[in-house]
This record gives sequence, structure tokens and C-alpha cells, in this order.
Amino acid sequence: MSTMSAMNFLRRSDLEKDQFDNLEKHTQWGIEVLEKYIKFVKERAEIESNYAKQLRNLSKKYQTKKNSKEEEESKYTSCKAFQTTLNEMNDYAGQHEVISENMASLITVELTRFVQELKQERKQHFHEGRKAQQHIETCWKQLEASKRRFERDCKEGERAQQYFEKMDADINVTKADVEKARQQAQIRHQMSDDSKGDYSSVLQKFNHEQHEHYFTHIPSIFQKLQDMEEKRIGRMGESLKTYADIDRQVVPIIGKCLDGITKSAESISEKHDSQMVVESFKSGFEPPGDIDFEDFTQSMKRTVSDTSLTKTDSKSDPKVSSKSRNKLWPFIKKNKCRRQELIVKVTFQCFGSRQGSTPEDFSNLPPEQRRKKLQQKVDELNKDIQKEIDQRDALTKMRDVYTKNPQMGDAASVGQKLVEIGNNIEKLRVEVHKFEGWLAEVEGRLPARNDSSRRQSGLYDTQNIQTVNNCAQDRESSPDGSYTEDHSQEPEVKVTPTEFDDDFDDEESLPTIGTCKAIYPFDGENEGTISVAEGEILNVIEEDKGDGWTRIRRNEEEEGYVPTSYIEVYLDKNAKGAMTYI
Repeated sequence: MSTMSAMNFLRRSDLEKDQFDNLEKHTQWGIEVLEKYIKFVKERAEIESNYAKQLRNLSKKYQTKKNSKEEEESKYTSCKAFQTTLNEMNDYAGQHEVISENMASLITVELTRFVQELKQERKQHFHEGRKAQQHIETCWKQLEASKRRFERDCKEGERAQQYFEKMDADINVTKADVEKARQQAQIRHQMSDDSKGDYSSVLQKFNHEQHEHYFTHIPSIFQKLQDMEEKRIGRMGESLKTYADIDRQVVPIIGKCLDGITKSAESISEKHDSQMVVESFKSGFEPPGDIDFEDFTQSMKRTVSDTSLTKTDSKSDPKVSSKSRNKLWPFIKKNKCRRQELIVKVTFQCFGSRQGSTPEDFSNLPPEQRRKKLQQKVDELNKDIQKEIDQRDALTKMRDVYTKNPQMGDAASVGQKLVEIGNNIEKLRVEVHKFEGWLAEVEGRLPARNDSSRRQSGLYDTQNIQTVNNCAQDRESSPDGSYTEDHSQEPEVKVTPTEFDDDFDDEESLPTIGTCKAIYPFDGENEGTISVAEGEILNVIEEDKGDGWTRIRRNEEEEGYVPTSYIEVYLDKNAKGAMTYI
């Protein structure tokens, strides 16, 4: 029976060791799973951080550069929408940074600390389990030793009793030997009784320890290990929930970023942008008129003698005087050439050649573009002045510090710089005053209505030069029929004011086809032009033929050409030869 008990104990002991080994492996696996999750979250946080960094760099790369052409383009709604998108993407990247930071602080750091605590707790529980196993094994060994000693003492006491009985029955043994055997048997009996008592005590103690071991200590250790495992599993579940909450918290802000992008896209106005392009690049000039028909059959008519020409004209219009008939030829060809030469000459003087350098006052530009350029120049100069003022204020404070604490620096050197900055500010203010004067002049001359600021832009320079070349060749011929076209002559612009004023004086007065009002003053210093004052009302006798000049009359004696863009024309629709003004 005792052998069976021993075998059962050993079997339970081995089984208990196996259970501890299994629990030790499982808990170690659980910790490794938690560490794997921590590593996953850490790498996800790094990905979010790198993604946010790349988004910020991308947004910065395409941001509008200051003091560049892109800054001027940012006035369009499409460009503004794109800049808004870049700003929203910058905020979008910030939310990914928040995800990275929260995952690192709320999950990675906390779980790492929890794993360390879990390892310490696990180590302590298994240490208690091994200690309990060692204690019960020690108690078992003590029980076995006490049992073997009791068994040995019982056997020895039984042998001593048998020896006494044998000696007592033998008549040949002396009384002293019998007494000695009797005393030995009593000693052995006493030893067996003592061993019995000790064995009984050890057995009771072992049974108690065994009961405590299997019903108290081991269940408690297993319960602690179970609680530890449940805590690990629960903590991982909380971390997964936190993982989802971190993403969920930034979803509304990311949604606002996307809403901002959508709103900026909806704010794009193609009409507004195209109108801004028109406002930016419009010249204020009127479109050219129709090109006059050039009747080259006049050369055939000029082969006829003056008498036949005069007779033919007289028959067709008997009211025309002989003086007017004699002057028909100059205004058929010669006056036209004079006009073209005048257009080229005055146009180059008024507006300048486009191949030359840009004047400081931008006088070569149309009024609207000139005003914008002058305003831009004034703004740039004011910015430069503000920078100089800021630098002067900073140096003034530095000079005061140096004055109070000479060991920190030389105040005299700062004073020299202040003088230089003061000179620069004064120069810039003079420049601002100059450009503001030109700007005020342009703004004062700009008309109130949109279609009145019209300046001819030299669009027809090449055409006019070619026409003048032809006219210069025609001018070499005479009205008597000796006109010939010589294409071998060099194409040069020749303006020779010969007999031009006389032709105007002798020509029959043209009828008035409308009136005009001068919106800009014009100094008619060139041949065939007339000076006008701003606001002056004059008569129109010949409208613009597409070359940018209109012929006007002040009185019966003063008439000439003025730039069409300098006047507002009001044509009489009922007048002969009047055309609708564009």
C-alpha cells in the first residue's frame, strides 16, 4: 500500500512539473506575441512619420516661391485652389504625424513597460511554483527517511526480542547473559517506539504540507498565472482598440482637409480667370479697321494726258472747279503716300520702336499696362523702403546697446551704416515720388469708360514701312502720266515734306462726318498733324482707315491728323462715308 502511495506521489509530481513546463512555454509565447504587436505598431508609426515627412516636402516643393513669376500667377482662382490644396495636404500630413506620435506614446511605450512588468511577474510566479515543488519533495524525502528508520528499528527490536526469548529458554545460559539480552530487547523496543512516534509526526506533517501544496499553493500559483495571462490578453485587446481610436480621432480633421480641397476646387471660376487674363494683357487699343482698296488701274489712267483727264472729270462733275480738278491727282496717290509716311514717322516718335530699350516711365506701353507697371514699380520701391527702415531701426537699437556697453562693439561703425541707410532711403523716396508723379499723370488721363483708353501699339510698323517705301517710289512719278513702279530701289523710309501743305491748302474742303473730343493732349509737331488740347471739341472730316490716325478740323483753315486713341469719335451715321466706330 505504501509502495502505491509513493508511486502515486511521484507520478503527480512529474505531472505537476510537466504542467509547469507547459505553462511556462505558453506564457513565454504570449509575451512574444505582445512583443511582435509592439514591433508592428512601431513600424506603422515610422511609416506614418515618413509619409507625413514626404507629404510636407511635396507640399513645400510646389508652394509658390516669393518674388517669382509664380507669385503673380497665384491671383488666378485655379492657382489659388492649387495652393489651398497644398496647404490642406500640409495639414493632412500633420494628422499623420499625430497618428505616429500617439501610436508611439499610447501603444509602443505603454506596452513595452507592460511587457517588462509581465516578465517580472511571470518570473516570480514560476519561482514560487518551483519553490513549492522543492518543498513538497523535501517533505516527502523526510517522510521516507522517517519511515525507513521506523521500519529498521522495528525489525531490530523484533530480532532483539527473539534473541532474548531464545536466551531465556536456554538453561545453559547464565543469568547475566539473559538479563543483558532482556535489556537489549527493551532498548530496541524503545527505539522502535520512538521511530514510530517520529514517523507518525513526520507523516502528519507531510500530509498537511501535501494538502496545502495541492489545494492551496499550486492552485494559487496557477491562478496567478491565469490572471497574468488574462491581463496580457486584455491589455492587447485594449491596445488594438486604442490603435483603431487613434486613426478614428484624425478622420474628422482629415475629412475637413478633403472638404477644404473640394471647396477650393468649387471656387475655381474659369470666367474670372479668363477675365483676369484679359485685364492683364489688354492694350487698350482698338482693333484695326478695314484695309482700303488700292486701285492700281490709276496707272493706266495716268497714261492719258492731263487734258483728256480734265475733260473727262469735267463732264462727269461740271461743278468741280479747274483748281480742284488739277488737285485730284495728288490726293489720289501722293496724299495717300504722304499720309502713310506721316503715320510711320509720328508713330515711331510717339510710341518708340519696339526693338529699343524700355523707357523708365514705360511710355512705350499702352495706358492701362503702363499704369499697372508704374503701380508695380511703386509697390516694389515702397517694400525696399520698408526693408531699409527695418534695418535702420535694428541698427539704431544696436547703436544704443553699444553706447551703453562699449565693450560689446563700436557705436561709430554702426553710425556710418545708419548714414548710408538714410541716404538709400532718401534716394528710394525720390524714386517713389517720381514714379508716383507718372502714375498720377496716367491715372488722371485714363477715361472713365472701359473702351476709351486706346493707343496704337505699332502693330502696323512693318506694313506701314512697306507702304511708305512704295509711296516713296510713287512720289518720284508725276501726275502727267509718267508714273512707273521701280522695284529695284532700296526699301528706305523717306519723308520729304514737299508741297504737302500746299496740297491741303488747295484741296477742296471735305465735308464734316462727325465730331470728336480730345481725351489726351497731343502736340502736333510733325508735318500734317494738328495740336489739340485735352477736352477740346473738333470736327471729324476723315475717319480712321485702320492706320491709327483720324483727320480732324478746328476751323476752315486748321485741319490735320491726330492719333485715334487720343480722341473719342462721334460719327454722324447719316453723313456720307461715315462708318460705325468700333
